[in-house]
Amino acid sequence: MFTKSTFAFLDELAANNNRAWFEENKSRYEALVREPALDFIEAMEPALKTFAPNFRAEPRKVGGSLMRVFRDTRFSRDKTPYKTNIGIQFRHALGKDVHAPGFYVHIANDECFWGAGCWHPEADALGKIRDLVVQKPEKWFATRDDKKFAAHWTLWGDSLTRPPRGYSADHVAIEDIKRKDFVALAPLSIKEVTGKSLVELTEKRFTESVPLMKFLCEALEVQY
Repeated sequence: MFTKSTFAFLDELAANNNRAWFEENKSRYEALVREPALDFIEAMEPALKTFAPNFRAEPRKVGGSLMRVFRDTRFSRDKTPYKTNIGIQFRHALGKDVHAPGFYVHIANDECFWGAGCWHPEADALGKIRDLVVQKPEKWFATRDDKKFAAHWTLWGDSLTRPPRGYSADHVAIEDIKRKDFVALAPLSIKEVTGKSLVELTEKRFTESVPLMKFLCEALEVQY
């Protein structure tokens, strides 16, 4: 699926991040990035059904699991038009955007990783997750500290410096209640990305993150 040429193209794109160059090399983008990504997404579909039946692998060019190559530059000082990474998200069937619970694969020259969880959830969703941590701290700790999960996954994301309003500062799980993201990452190497076992390894890593995903789905009152 992905090859060393995929990473070479991403390097070239980083050095030539402009519309003229991209249009001249669009066929290479299709062959080296989009087509391998769609093949990977399609190959993940039966795997997802075995451990996450309510999450979707959608191998569509637009609007599916492959995230768009165009950057949103409206509020950024960086006006380069293209992303220099490949982002793939397998989100919950009820999710409408990247903030929904989802499994994620990030492929780039500077870093590759697997992700799972809720990134920048909206205020209502974030409140529901925090409330479940408050109500069931033992269940949260069992999820967070699950041996298979903790062997490869690390909780990541932004946190508040002070307890959020309405939450007790002395709650046993206050450091986790401060989280603004409920996301975990697992390292992925370029060798693994370009290897023959990427689908099988991705299934294995995502399966390890199921306790976290189940907790988040319970908090958001959606079926895992």
